[in-house]
Order: sequence, then C-alpha cells, then structure tokens
Amino acid sequence: MFETRFELGLNSFGEVASTGGRDLSDADTVRLLVQEARLAEEVGLDVFSVGEHYRPGHNDSAPPVLLAATAAATERIALGTSVTVLSTNDPVRLYNEFSTVDAVSNGRARLVLGRASATESFPLFGYNLADYEQLFEEKLDLFMRLQREDAVTWSGTIRAPLVDQVLHPRMRPGGIPTWIGVGGSPNSVIRAARYGLPLMLAIIDGRPQRFAGHVDLFHRALEQFGQPAQPVGMHSLGLVADTDEEAVETWWRNWESVVTDLANERGFYAPTRARYEREVVDGALFVGSPETVAQKIARMARELRLNRFDLKYDIMHLPQEARARTIELLGREVAPRVRELLAKQPVAA
Repeated sequence: MFETRFELGLNSFGEVASTGGRDLSDADTVRLLVQEARLAEEVGLDVFSVGEHYRPGHNDSAPPVLLAATAAATERIALGTSVTVLSTNDPVRLYNEFSTVDAVSNGRARLVLGRASATESFPLFGYNLADYEQLFEEKLDLFMRLQREDAVTWSGTIRAPLVDQVLHPRMRPGGIPTWIGVGGSPNSVIRAARYGLPLMLAIIDGRPQRFAGHVDLFHRALEQFGQPAQPVGMHSLGLVADTDEEAVETWWRNWESVVTDLANERGFYAPTRARYEREVVDGALFVGSPETVAQKIARMARELRLNRFDLKYDIMHLPQEARARTIELLGREVAPRVRELLAKQPVAA
C-alpha cells in the first residue's frame, strides 16, 4: 500500500532565470536549481524534480547529474524527475544512473517516465519518431524487469539482448518509486495500471476536471489487472506571491511570451489576457496568493482523487526572486493549508 499522506512538490525544467533584468547564464541557472532544492527542503516540501529537455533556455538535459548534486546539498527531500524521456534513454544506463542517485541520496530517488511531448531528443540520439510507441513499450518492459528482478534475460528490437544480467549498484528491493507521466492518452493510463505503477497527470492547460475520466479508468484498470491501489499525482504550472494581483501580473509578463512562441511552433492558441485569466480561475494555472493556490490544489485533489501535486514553478526569464518566493510560500503556507483543507474534507478513496 502506498503512502496516504498528501505530498506537495516542485518541478523545474531548468529554465533560465533572471535577476535585475538580466538573464542568468546556463551555468548559473544550474547552480540555482541546487540552491532552490535546498530551499524547498528547508520550507518543508516533499519532492523536488527536474525534467529532461534539449531546447535553448532549458538546462535539465542531464537529470541524474543534477539530482546527484542536489542529493549532496540536501538530506530529506525526495529527488526525482518530472519526466524522463524513456523512449530515447537506454534502460540499462538509466538503471545504473538512478541506482547511483538513490544510493548517494540514501533512498530518496524517484522517477516519472514519459514518452515525450517535446521530441528534440529523437533526432539528437538517432531515434525514429515512427517508432514512438514501440520504443516506449519495450524500454518500459526492460526497465521494470531490471528494477524488479535480480538477473534479467531479455531480448527485443531496441537494443542488444541481455542474458542473466545483474547490474550494479543494485537498487533497493523492488526498485525506486516509478510513475508513468500521462498527457492525455488513455492507452498510457492503461499501461501504467498494467505495470502497477502510479499515475502522474501532466495538465498544462484547460480545466483539470476533464482528466477525471482518466483517473476512473486508472482505478478500474488496476482492479482488472489485479494490481494493488496506486497513487495519482498532478503536475501543473504556476506561481505563488503575497497577493493574487502580484502573482497574476508577474506570471503574465513571462507566460505570454512563452505561450506565443509555443503557439507559433506547435499551433497552440495565441495567448490573450482574457484566456490567461480564465486559466488562472478555472484552468490549469495555479497562480495566486497562498490561500488562492491552496484552495485550488485542495479542490483538484478532491475532484481528481490526487495523492500528490507538483508545481512547475520556473518559466523562461522569471526573476530569481519570484521563484524563491514561490518556493517559500508553497512550503510554509500553501502546503499546511492544503493539508488542513483536506483533513476537513478528505479525498475520496
């Protein structure tokens, strides 16, 4: 049975921060992430995670290295990935990297595995997007066997076969907590249930309640596959400030340009202030004062039966001071308030 305590954490994509109107260097941003993880631990948050991207302005292309450095700077907080692009990682190398992170951190490593919405890693590492589904399915099968079995014999189409392979350093028995990240595909929900793995919903726009059907599907599929109950988490973007007005204005100044670029690149909607404000009120942006954000997290926890919520707190060029304030308020004010609200009206089983 999984831990029932509601968890709150942070996600970073290593996006370049600014200070005094000037962007930090890539190296300064990497060092800032380690400082922010230390701050997250100091204010009592449960998890600090980094993504995996290969885009300008993102400095999360080597998650195991970042997490190992963070492990040396912290003592308690769980350290994970907001997504590891399993399709373009080698499962054997991934096992070795994260068994090492888990050892260095004294058992604090976690993973969220996904197929990738950003596809830059496919040509970078020589993979064909036409093999998108097969790559993930075979690699997930191998990675979970490496975690759950002592000596693995395996063959497939995506790498050399293994014969009675034992990897070192060994992971803890059963492996490290491994979640499946889902952006909307029911097939991914069913896959998570088939492997008996927790589900992480990546909800970046629109009303989060539209994922309620995915949660119902997940719980039904777990039962049909004969798997034990598993937690459900949610990953969304946002910022916490001392007042709603400050939070809304600060996030808008940076969100508008980011979404404009995405709209041009992927055909998303063009950002407007009216649509932005709807996302803040009813959508997947968690932007506001501690009370506003706490109320919204608690509401989503009840409606989607969540056990965990991770806030992606960095966005391109966001001032370093605003990032730090979000972390402080999320840990010191939002997290205790969310737990107070959920104690009064718990999440349904």
